[in-house]
Amino acid sequence: MGNNRHPYIYLPIAFALVLATGIVTGFYLFRSEFVQNHTFMGGAQSGNTLNELIRFIDNNYVDSIDVQNLNNEAITGMLLSLDPHSVYIPASDFADANAPLMGNFEGIGVQFKIERDTVMVVNTIPGGPSEKVGLLAGDRIVKVDGKNIAGIKIVNEKVMKLLKGPKDTKVKVGIFRKGLKKLIDFTITRGVIPTWSIDISYAVNANVGYIKLSKFSATTEDELHAALVDLKEKGIKKLILDLRGNSGGYLNEAISVSDEFLPNDKLIVYTQGLHRPKQIAKSTSEGVWDNLPMVVLIDEGSASASEIVSGAIQDNDRGTIIGRRSFGKGLVQEQIGLSDGSALRLTVARYYTPTGRSIQKPYSKGAEEYYMEYYHRMADGELESSDSIKINDSLKFKTPGGKTVYGGGGIMPDIFVPVERNSALKFYNESVNKGILYQFAFDYTDGNRALLRIYKDAAQFDNTFQVTENIYNEYIAYAAKNEIKYPPAETAASKEKISELIKIYIARNLFDSKGFYPIYLRTDKTFQKAMEVLGQK
Repeated sequence: MGNNRHPYIYLPIAFALVLATGIVTGFYLFRSEFVQNHTFMGGAQSGNTLNELIRFIDNNYVDSIDVQNLNNEAITGMLLSLDPHSVYIPASDFADANAPLMGNFEGIGVQFKIERDTVMVVNTIPGGPSEKVGLLAGDRIVKVDGKNIAGIKIVNEKVMKLLKGPKDTKVKVGIFRKGLKKLIDFTITRGVIPTWSIDISYAVNANVGYIKLSKFSATTEDELHAALVDLKEKGIKKLILDLRGNSGGYLNEAISVSDEFLPNDKLIVYTQGLHRPKQIAKSTSEGVWDNLPMVVLIDEGSASASEIVSGAIQDNDRGTIIGRRSFGKGLVQEQIGLSDGSALRLTVARYYTPTGRSIQKPYSKGAEEYYMEYYHRMADGELESSDSIKINDSLKFKTPGGKTVYGGGGIMPDIFVPVERNSALKFYNESVNKGILYQFAFDYTDGNRALLRIYKDAAQFDNTFQVTENIYNEYIAYAAKNEIKYPPAETAASKEKISELIKIYIARNLFDSKGFYPIYLRTDKTFQKAMEVLGQK
């Protein structure tokens, strides 16, 4: 599989990537996608104005300066004048910037959360180094290699730097475990930890399968192919592909994903730039799901590679797109490795969907305004009503089936599903907005692990666990301690929705995605609309 499956990829932008500048906390898109490097070995020319200026500043400025930092800032400013997706990566940041889409990293294999200035293990990666030596969910990592990391206001990035490291190297951690008076020391041999593109793939019922694809990384094609084969072997005939919040990744992986769903010789995408001639990618006859019903879920966090897949499905009349307008990122970057270990990701082309659409949203007002566009959508009411979406009627296109589609700013869904709001449920809304629900579920899980161990898997938990009256009353008291206080009538009105989320979050704490999605999706209006479109309601 992998590289041998797709001789059809005519995009010898072999190093091209669809870099989505992602959504931070669900809003801003992160800058993490990349592909194989070019390498540029040229040194600075003696007549280079920028280098002369920096050298003059270094020799004459009133205070000492960091020349490297000044150089980095100059390059960053220069690239910002081009477009929001052309970026410079200093050598010190290169490994971290490239890691998310490699398909794996080297470390100890834990999911952690910093809670009350302490690093708490949420889960260990199955089969990973930490699980093998006996670390458990709920353990507190107090020391790393003899140095205290608790109570020092440590941040996530620092924890990752301490725990990650080359394969076969060792790290010693001191663990506090509830019920024990002394710290437990573990010596963990770091290993290769997979980072999956697919959060979950499962059969919703006897007819419908669901796949949540979170990114387009080096392993996406193989993961998706295996998941689709597995669903077909289970007799699944219809599919929901969830690309919500997926901010993109490799261009070639987006092409491979699209190919799984399209019949032979269909246009998937083409790219073109001033210095890059038009390059075309078409589907092959190897798609696993090229003739079975499907829907694709998108939202404002779906960008770049997600938009290529959504555009290919929509423009070929292959499936129904459900959700809200996607991010609107239609630029292609190449990554060039520089001689000092830094790298440049430069926009070299635009990509176009099969009908000829560019879905890149405007960026002439600068990067800050570009990334604030989400908030403009929210303020304009677009997230709650499709009538508020600003459509450029001059950018209309027709699919082969006669459907009207639009360019100029993301993929417009075929069926719009608004953000759900219920202003009457004040207790529920404040609980969600302040993150207290999530925090309560985490603390409840942490304080009741012995009780919760009776649930052997996510299905058993889902079928038998209930948020009782006592648990809900615990939450009301917990919320009050966190300055969320409402009269009994309001707490009673919010009980059903709050209880749902408490169970959902506890399930995620215990069983990760396998616990979270099957329960959460029962409350998700976009998912329910997809089931309806597929004839399941």
